[in-house]
Amino acid sequence: MSWRTTSPDQADTCSCVLLRLGERRFALAADQVSELAAPSRIFRFAQKTGEIDGVILRRGRVVPVCDIAEKLTGKKLTQRRFYLIASRPQREGADWVAIPVSGECELIHSDLTPAGPSDSPHVSAWLSYQGEVIEVLNLFALTPGFVPESSPLRQASVPEVAAC
Repeated sequence: MSWRTTSPDQADTCSCVLLRLGERRFALAADQVSELAAPSRIFRFAQKTGEIDGVILRRGRVVPVCDIAEKLTGKKLTQRRFYLIASRPQREGADWVAIPVSGECELIHSDLTPAGPSDSPHVSAWLSYQGEVIEVLNLFALTPGFVPESSPLRQASVPEVAAC
């Protein structure tokens, strides 16, 4: 996600997709969202990366399923209403990751406040919507895989990101 600000205190606007994980709502930059898909058969493997629950097949692609709810809320999702298919930039092109969500998703346009140095690595920014302050998620901190050189996570020690 990219946005321009002239000072750390200044807000900017961005289109975001609100998603529900259990009782909480989170946001993801709309330019990272490829589609919202109905739950389909998940293929699980005996040997797997801890952050990946399995894979689904979507539009001819094998898409890893990452239940980020446990990292964010402390509980795994028991009910998966949809898979939010997000695009995660890689060295060449982008990979998809399927994030199980437990409720409706909504496209909004909102002012963003950039995350501060004391915020968790999974927070890219903050937004306020209908009286609720919502975290805009950083997929690099929540899902396994390549982390770009320009990412502040390269300098931070985040074990979940390093695991591939």
